[in-house]
Amino acid sequence: MNVMQAPPQRAGSRKTMWLAFALLAIALLAAPIVASSSFAIGVFSQIGYAIIICLSYNMLFGQGGMLSFGHAVYSGLGAFGAVHAIRLASSGQLAIPLVFVPIVGGLTGMLVAAVFGFLCTRRAGTTFAMITLGIGELVAAVALMFPELFGGEGGIGIDRVYGAPVFGVAGLTFGPAIQVYYLIAAYCLACTLAMFLFTGTPLGSMLNAVRDNPVRAAFVGYNPQRVRHLAFIASGFFAGVGGALMAIHLEIVTAADSLGMLRSGAYLLFTFLGGAGFFFGPVIGAVLMVLSSVLLSHLTRAWLLYLGLAFVLSVMYAPGESPVCSCRSSRRCEAGACAGTGVC
Repeated sequence: MNVMQAPPQRAGSRKTMWLAFALLAIALLAAPIVASSSFAIGVFSQIGYAIIICLSYNMLFGQGGMLSFGHAVYSGLGAFGAVHAIRLASSGQLAIPLVFVPIVGGLTGMLVAAVFGFLCTRRAGTTFAMITLGIGELVAAVALMFPELFGGEGGIGIDRVYGAPVFGVAGLTFGPAIQVYYLIAAYCLACTLAMFLFTGTPLGSMLNAVRDNPVRAAFVGYNPQRVRHLAFIASGFFAGVGGALMAIHLEIVTAADSLGMLRSGAYLLFTFLGGAGFFFGPVIGAVLMVLSSVLLSHLTRAWLLYLGLAFVLSVMYAPGESPVCSCRSSRRCEAGACAGTGVC
């Protein structure tokens, strides 16, 4: 059984990367000026946290060659962690401003990723993908069994406006949608920068090496499972931050919508469509995900059909070689000659 692989992620020139980051910053800052309606602000907010989650998924898929079918677990549980933090803060049991609540969501996602990642990353390839699928379905099912934590089918609602104005600034309560948008934009830029810098760290370089050839990485003294596990934890943190921002924006979180297989599939689909082989590709994918779900769905009832066709065509004709096999013969690789080890 073959597992869909992301094309090897190209490093690109540092100048090009910084230029792309600058353009992203300008776009996030200027978006509310170009379109200031409440509908537009809502769409821009969704794009902001979708960028974080898709980039966090690409840490696994594009940089590490790990195809996960359960990434919504970490963004969804991060959202629930943020919801409970806000509820405790609203009742006076926890002293935490809203601006730091996304960090709580990130820590929640990181903790869960540390536990589940230890199990998932012990295997690679098809086995890894099936384990993540099983964990994702397990968490989604278990969430409905604990309504006191996950709110049952109705989910948990919150009020993001609580306590005194943030940092003592009059009017900064994050009640207006524009204030929430700029909070999301600030976290989007910070997380994007952090994940970009991660690619230049020794761990990021070893993650690429483990993706390309785990046998050779182990030969030079690195434990592939350890490298994958650390990357899995980092990915879970950023996914949790994105989930927390989603909870703050929507002021409600439901298990069915935030933890289900459809959500995980959307992250996979649009990360691949945006371009998993380039660091900023998932940014394009996040924009497509929001626009398709908000705008395209209003144009035609068959929008999912068109997205499915686009995904199939992308998988069939996307350029790039498999990052987990160094076989010179692609036919031998497809026939399983390397047995998933990366060496024929």
